[in-house]
Amino acid sequence: MAKQKVAMLTAGGLAPCLSSAVGGLIERYSDVAPELQIVAYKSGYQGVLLGDSIEITRAMREKAPLLHRYGGSPIGNSRVKLTNAADCVKRGLVKEGENPLRVAAERLANDGITILHTIGGDDTNTTAADLAAYLAANGYDLTVVGLPKTVDNDVVPIRQSLGAWTAAEVGAHFFDNVGNEQTAAPRTLVIHEVMGRHCGWLTAATARAYLQRTSRNQYVDGLMMDAHLKSIDAVYLPEMAFDLDAEAARLKESMDRNGHATVFVSEGACLDAIVAEREAAGETVKRDAFGHVKIDTINVGAWFQKQFANLLDAERSLVQKSGYFARSAPANGDDLRLIQSMVDLAVESALNKVSGVTGHDEGQNGKLRTIEFPRIKGGKAFDLSTAWFAEVMDNIGQKYKEA
Repeated sequence: MAKQKVAMLTAGGLAPCLSSAVGGLIERYSDVAPELQIVAYKSGYQGVLLGDSIEITRAMREKAPLLHRYGGSPIGNSRVKLTNAADCVKRGLVKEGENPLRVAAERLANDGITILHTIGGDDTNTTAADLAAYLAANGYDLTVVGLPKTVDNDVVPIRQSLGAWTAAEVGAHFFDNVGNEQTAAPRTLVIHEVMGRHCGWLTAATARAYLQRTSRNQYVDGLMMDAHLKSIDAVYLPEMAFDLDAEAARLKESMDRNGHATVFVSEGACLDAIVAEREAAGETVKRDAFGHVKIDTINVGAWFQKQFANLLDAERSLVQKSGYFARSAPANGDDLRLIQSMVDLAVESALNKVSGVTGHDEGQNGKLRTIEFPRIKGGKAFDLSTAWFAEVMDNIGQKYKEA
């Protein structure tokens, strides 16, 4: 039997789970299979293509628990699509005429990797499945077990992605400070743009966490810092349809009554309409290697600011984005428990040669299991009928319907 050798990589955007997941994998293998060699490819699939890896030494294993304290990725991320040869050539990762999938597969084979752990979203993990299939077709046995990372919580059929709970909590903390800008000038409109390309879960969960956080506040009666100032007037998600003029009229009433208005908006809300508007005007909208619109170039919050500022007679308006602050945070207690359970299952599955992505399977009553790669997809929509979201919207006083 060939000697087992473990590799891991993190890829895609950051989430508050990467450092802890890497640390957890190192700890778990050190506990149950300490004889196995572990390497980490630097900067995701870029490291695989370039043969750039880190050997996990005994000293690293001993200090692995420290990784639970930090955000970011201790082994680096990148957005590389192995089936997009042109992009890989352009970035100098492969030579003209080379198949990146083959280059990556041969690198794994030459490095003697028998187990690969990918920590990322649907693109990261489906790419891993492509690698495993390619190697299997060429007579090489590779077990691939992914861990689901995305602050959007939008991976089908996984109930809860790693890092999303933390991102919501930290986003609420971010806005607790930013919301105080309402006192900086009369008739201020503050728009909080939250990450979420296709899925509004994070925006909704951040609003919920913010309302829970501020519900514990005590105020000095008669002064301007009160429950109205720390409230939310509107939440807009990709899954929602709304009448712009009707919402502007509702928000203006709040502005006239309280002297300020606060809006939470997902970065994917009205995205298709904004992209169509720009392309119709002759603008070239940038896209990444996966064909996704580069969402940080769209500035959805600024679009909402443009629509609402004049209609609300705002004297001052600003857009604040919590995304990079939230996604770079260390995992909170809830995520740490989720990470540990998924890591333990990932290692068990890998040693038993069961490939897939660990997660609570919504297709099997939320059971924690290693889900088959063909069932993994991105873009899971947030369910607007979720009970806690209805409570949030009742608190805000906003009517809503599905798009």
